[in-house]
Amino acid sequence: MLSPAESGVEELVLNLVLWLKLAVEASGAVVIGIGVLVAGVRYLQRCLEPGMAQFNAVRLSFARFLALALELQLAADILSTAVAPSWDQIGKLAAIAVLRTALNFFLGKEIRETEQEDKSGTNRG
Repeated sequence: MLSPAESGVEELVLNLVLWLKLAVEASGAVVIGIGVLVAGVRYLQRCLEPGMAQFNAVRLSFARFLALALELQLAADILSTAVAPSWDQIGKLAAIAVLRTALNFFLGKEIRETEQEDKSGTNRG
């Protein structure tokens, strides 16, 4: 019986994972791009309205896009570890994953705090 390496299945799976990783990374970039466009449009709408007291709403909207993009980028990092050929690459990916997870944690915390402030009637921005 042929091994996965001999039959070419291992290379096929490796290529599929790399394509999936690329698609997930691209999705994260697209989410950020859409977030920038949405935030820009909402900001311009707020500038045209009298009062302009809803800056936090624009920030929160953009923060949600960033949080989703960070999750997608972290998913791409996890896919990379599935096919990383060396401990050096795995270590680098682990460091990146820790940084992205920390960023996402603090971003989520800020979103929750700002939402609570908005619900209680106090507004920072």
